[in-house]
Amino acid sequence: MSDTDPAETLKQLQELDENSNLKSHLAIVRISDPIFAPDAEASSQALSKRNSDASTIDNPTPASLEADLTHYKELFSKLRFSYVEQVTKEKFLRAIVGDPPLVVGHNENVELETQLAEVKAELKARKEEVRTMIEEMEKTGRDLAARYQNVELQMTQLSTLPESIENFESTVAALRAKHESDADASSSQNLPLPATLSLIAERENELAALNRQLAAVQNALPRKTREAEGMERELGVLERRKTEAVSQAREAQRKKQEGESDGLEEVGRWYRSAEGTLKHLVDA
Repeated sequence: MSDTDPAETLKQLQELDENSNLKSHLAIVRISDPIFAPDAEASSQALSKRNSDASTIDNPTPASLEADLTHYKELFSKLRFSYVEQVTKEKFLRAIVGDPPLVVGHNENVELETQLAEVKAELKARKEEVRTMIEEMEKTGRDLAARYQNVELQMTQLSTLPESIENFESTVAALRAKHESDADASSSQNLPLPATLSLIAERENELAALNRQLAAVQNALPRKTREAEGMERELGVLERRKTEAVSQAREAQRKKQEGESDGLEEVGRWYRSAEGTLKHLVDA
């Protein structure tokens, strides 16, 4: 039995949930909002009209986040192209309107191409590092999401655990009370060791006697079975005789009602006259 009160545990879990407020902390950053722009609020309202913006979704899904990521990649690609185009135009205009005009020779172009190749190689290495970091961040994000879901599931289970503990405690108390009442009602369960051994010996003797009776009954079973079969055969013979006698009686009754003589009455009268003659001779 735990020493902690389930109601107190549930109260602590509710306070922890209210204080931590995990869902409010796990929000998607509004990366579409400008940071230092003076019209940040207006820009935020304009960009928040997108249905796929993760900042407008209370419960973002992986599909919506993937759509937002694709959208932002397109935005940054267009922004980079516009920036490069604007800077190139500005340098070109400054070169041609300058006094004196900026003239670039072949050697300078070769040096710039060499520097450009080095910068591209360094940029490629940086992109590879960024790609590796993004993969690690995605992996870490998935792990954190799985851990967060696990924590939410455990919090839900913990919130229902105090009620289950109370139900189990009440069930245990009821079973314990029932066991005590049954123990009080049955005195044979609270006997000391000698009396218990004596009771066991008595029950074993009764069991042995029952086993002997069962063995005797099993030994007599084949003989009783044969006697029952013989009685069934005799019963069948008697049933046939009864059927024949009933048929003969009905036939004699029918003939008597129809006035026909079957010879039985003449035989009966002859037997009675013979009986009278024999009695007369014996008496003489």
